[in-house]
Amino acid sequence: MPSEKKISSAHDCISFMQAGCELKKVRPNSRIYNRFFTLDTDLQALRWEPSKKDLEKAKLDISAIKEIRLGKNTETFRNNGLADQICEDCAFSILHGENYESLDLVANSADVANIWVSGLRYLVSRSKQPLDFVEGNQNTPRFMWLKTVFEAADVDGNGIMLEDTSVELIKQLNPTLKESKIRLKFKEIQKSKEKLTTRVTEEEFCEAFCELCTRPEVYFLLVQISKNKEFLDANDLMLFLEAEQGVAHITEDMCLDIIKRYELSEEGRQKGFLAIDGFTQYLLSPECDIFDPEQKKVAQDMTQPLSHYYINASHNTYLIEDQFRGPADVNGYVRALKMGCRSVELDVSDGSDNEPILCNRNNMTTHVSFRSVIEVINKFAFVASEYPLILCLGNHCSLPQQKVMVEQMKKVFGDKLYTEAPLPSESYLPSPEKLKRMIIVKGKKLPSDSDVLEGEVTDEDEEAEMSRRMSVDYNGEQKQIWLCKELSDLVSICKSVQYRDFEVSMKSQNYWEICSFSETEASRIANEYPEDFVNYNKKFLSRIYPSAMRIDSSNLNPQDFWNCGCQIVAMNFQTPGPMMDLHTGWFLQNGGCGYVLRPSVMRDEISYFSANTKGIVPGVSPLALHIKIISGQNFPKPKGACAKGDVIDPYVCIEIHGIPADCSEQRTKTVQQNSDNPIFDETFEFQVNLPELAMIRFVVLDDDYIGDEFIGQYTIPFECLQPGYRHVPLRSFVGDIMEHVTLFVHIAITNRSGGGKAQKRSLSVRMGKKVREYTMLRNIGLKTIDDIFKIAVHPLREAIDMRENMQNAIVSIKELCGLPPTANLKQCLLTLSSRLITSDNTPSVSLVMKDSFPFLEALGAIPDVQKKMLAAYDLMIQESRFLIEMADTVHEKILQCQKAGMEFHEELHNLGAKEGLKGRKLNKATESFAWNITVLKGQGDLLKNAKNEAIENMKQIQLACLSCGLSKAPSSSAEAKGKRSLEAIEEKDGGEENGKL
Repeated sequence: MPSEKKISSAHDCISFMQAGCELKKVRPNSRIYNRFFTLDTDLQALRWEPSKKDLEKAKLDISAIKEIRLGKNTETFRNNGLADQICEDCAFSILHGENYESLDLVANSADVANIWVSGLRYLVSRSKQPLDFVEGNQNTPRFMWLKTVFEAADVDGNGIMLEDTSVELIKQLNPTLKESKIRLKFKEIQKSKEKLTTRVTEEEFCEAFCELCTRPEVYFLLVQISKNKEFLDANDLMLFLEAEQGVAHITEDMCLDIIKRYELSEEGRQKGFLAIDGFTQYLLSPECDIFDPEQKKVAQDMTQPLSHYYINASHNTYLIEDQFRGPADVNGYVRALKMGCRSVELDVSDGSDNEPILCNRNNMTTHVSFRSVIEVINKFAFVASEYPLILCLGNHCSLPQQKVMVEQMKKVFGDKLYTEAPLPSESYLPSPEKLKRMIIVKGKKLPSDSDVLEGEVTDEDEEAEMSRRMSVDYNGEQKQIWLCKELSDLVSICKSVQYRDFEVSMKSQNYWEICSFSETEASRIANEYPEDFVNYNKKFLSRIYPSAMRIDSSNLNPQDFWNCGCQIVAMNFQTPGPMMDLHTGWFLQNGGCGYVLRPSVMRDEISYFSANTKGIVPGVSPLALHIKIISGQNFPKPKGACAKGDVIDPYVCIEIHGIPADCSEQRTKTVQQNSDNPIFDETFEFQVNLPELAMIRFVVLDDDYIGDEFIGQYTIPFECLQPGYRHVPLRSFVGDIMEHVTLFVHIAITNRSGGGKAQKRSLSVRMGKKVREYTMLRNIGLKTIDDIFKIAVHPLREAIDMRENMQNAIVSIKELCGLPPTANLKQCLLTLSSRLITSDNTPSVSLVMKDSFPFLEALGAIPDVQKKMLAAYDLMIQESRFLIEMADTVHEKILQCQKAGMEFHEELHNLGAKEGLKGRKLNKATESFAWNITVLKGQGDLLKNAKNEAIENMKQIQLACLSCGLSKAPSSSAEAKGKRSLEAIEEKDGGEENGKL
């Protein structure tokens, strides 16, 4: 595409097509030919050369075109041996003739493919109308609006205005544009007309605005969803929000409200249409943010035990620089608490005048008083979150100053201090909900059976302890310090104890006791005993702190420890970078309250999970994440770049963080010398095995850098992604949102087999029965229990077969419709209905409800192409129906096996001992038992979800059939009948049987 002129209208697309360009023609026999394609000047035919055919035969009449598909969505592409080497976003197909033959083409860029697709769709949609509209842009709603803007600013009414005034006017309409760029555009336009003046005409103003402010990628999207108009009406917008953006319960009134708020022209607001500029504003608005608005408030169950949550934690909170030389500062607490931090550290030492202080013991010159710190904590403790705050006390004070600390905390915090003694009758810590607005002190405690007023406990000084351990003469003994009873009594449910090993901890550790692990020690345990670490963290809190070797206050990778279920991973908030990006991004979810509920597989008492898993997690269905990086907006030059102009060569990296099986990274191509609106148009696909623990990090870098390559980043939990076309607000290196700096992306989440809801659930490869993977149950080695689990093998296979068969049937219908796996069923039905019409534009099929399921019946003889589509549709309904009707029975069988197995849980060790199992063999049997229970519970849940999804699919299909006119009955009675049928499906499958699920 010519870089000097943007595509901003159908006229631009057609002009480009008439000039022609080289495209690759793909044949089914794996051959690819280079051909030069042009559009006739009379807009009636498409031609290509060279060709062995007669010149009059090497053409395709526009009137013969039935459909234009973007992407590799025809049999030719799917079966071509070289298809993997062809970029999805550069491919497109033209379906023509009564048999829907395909002309399959590949452009040299996604831009060029979009121009041909948009231009051809425009011509096909207007093939039965006069084409005078194509002649120019002067009568479009956008130009009419721009004329009124110009006329309002043209106070003299002469039809011209000063260049300065025009520049200011365009900047008002689009604040992101640089003044120099606007002036340069006016000079280009005037030079092309061979005139030099400082005055601008109305025509020049409109031309400059359109070229500067039209984002081609947004224009192509608008044309696609408006059915080749230059604006969206309320119905177009409603369909876009439902089918593409995944918005439920959208109404026409809601769409009209959006139009009124974002359309810039008065005419558009009155008539109810959204032109390109209003649509661009809407896509950039918070309403189209990539972050799920539901997660901007507390959305998770907050009544679970404290040990079931990840907790936002800070290390050396009093530092605002590195730990080697940095001064102590109360602002460290202000920053951390405002960011939702729920665990802060206070290393307290003796100060002068009997006043305890906090200081960096590597820099004793600057310190802050303990009183001033706790006053700041009291002020900001519950500003960002009302859930409990943990104070990790590092006590290095003498007994008299410990008593001063206690007095000050009681006075400042008052009844916020949580000092209730834990109940031995309980097994787990209280919940965040129960501990709302409470301050919990973590520290050492005197023995509960002792009445002494003071006593010796092991030192809590982590760095000193690490140094002692690393010294040559370390003999394993810990340093002892004196602790007063008053300070001991403030510690209730976070008593610090020393970790020895998991066997000792699981037998003798109390639920209110917490162990702290150094980064080095925790890494060793995570690698050697990943399953044990997860099981330990189901009941007990564990805190991980950075290695003492990190004198620059660099950060550990929190994901490594979150994967093991560690709740309190302490971060150096003062040190920005990739690790802090992950931490900040993770705790954006659940309203930024500082508590994130761990996945159920890491919480359930009997469940199996290993942090080092390299494949599928038992009982969890892998998802496929499809990300299309479309474009960037207003990228700044890297902050640390030197000796370089303002021009950058950006590219985008997509990082997936999570369990080892999910970690992945891919990058786009580099766009040369474009920071304002670089177009990437590249699609990536990632398999995510444990979505609840996954994060996506978008990073924009400069490929031609001196000194610094970082432009911006954004990190978001997988569960917070919104589907559809979204803008990603990029953050600076220190984590600040950069105004107007965004990435434009398309997100779709599907299941592995290609079916499911595009908004929240596929790799486009179908899984046939022969290659289907079944999650296997493990042999425990105890015949009584193994016999119970054997009964579950058949229902488990049935459950997987039902789910996969339904998904495969959905994939088949998508493929026949020429839609990608990311499409949803509403989009399928819209495409299907456009194909199932006769020559006089009436439907060739009709919706018929059979036992409350939406079947389609032919109204007379139909062509083979339509028969094939109807057969695929019928198979999809049959498989969905079978799943809906059989799910409860199969689920009940799985549930009974799970219950029967659980009855042996308490006796497992005794049974193993009787059979001679001990040591590693007994541990293996216990692990296999947990694996089997996890598989049964997980597959049961997946079947339940599949049934609910199938019911929802039937509703969506029926409503889509009614709205597409595939019903014999008049619309009002059809809708009433439709509602009754929907209710019947719900009643039939949601009655007493639903209780089983």
